[in-house]
Amino acid sequence: MELPRNAFRHALAAGETQIGLWCSLCSNISVDVVSDSGFDWLLLDTEHSPNELPAVLTQLQAARGGTATPIVRPSSNDPVEIKRLLDIGAPGLLIPYVQTVEEARQAVAATRYPPDGIRGVTGSGRASRYGRVPGYIQKAESEISVLLQVETREAMAELEAIASVDGVDGIFIGPADLSTSYGYHGSWANPEMQDVLKDAVDRLSALGKPAGILTANEEEARRFLSWGYRFVAVGADLGLLRNAADALAKRFKS
Repeated sequence: MELPRNAFRHALAAGETQIGLWCSLCSNISVDVVSDSGFDWLLLDTEHSPNELPAVLTQLQAARGGTATPIVRPSSNDPVEIKRLLDIGAPGLLIPYVQTVEEARQAVAATRYPPDGIRGVTGSGRASRYGRVPGYIQKAESEISVLLQVETREAMAELEAIASVDGVDGIFIGPADLSTSYGYHGSWANPEMQDVLKDAVDRLSALGKPAGILTANEEEARRFLSWGYRFVAVGADLGLLRNAADALAKRFKS
């Protein structure tokens, strides 16, 4: 049995744009529903969602065979949590709140087996199809996406150095936290923050490093894409459900 191919990772490496959806409902059924919607990637969130390992496993199972590659965001840059997510077969990780080069190196190391990293070894996890993939330990990193989230003013000062760490496949710019770090309390619509977001993608593009971002505003998403952002989440499952439910109730209750 061959190692499952990470279509998202190879598409980014080939310079292709990847359109994604944020998934915060912690539900394998909702992931099953959206996995065939045509998105290129789904972000399974555990940082700002009550999402735990057994539930993430069912969501990864639900996404298998769909159009979208599931990327999991751990709750922190924790090597034990990263190890457990990789062992259950997460094809990629979005590591939050990376502020320094050393933290970037630690994140990558957690996804690599020794001597290149510190990932612990199991021969029977879901990632190796329960031991059926020959040479999994030697092959694993070739199909794992390592994305780092830059979301503070301090991290922006080290953006190029963080992005240049060996093994980093892309940098995700967290607009809400970043704008809060600049004193705008989660709002990035103001001109200064728009300039910061444009500057970030320009600097990453100059390095040849894919940049990612999230917005539920379609006009803004298209602007980010025109600026050169390469993996863009254009909505969230929770927001889609909320907005549709609110609109339906309003039509009947107004």
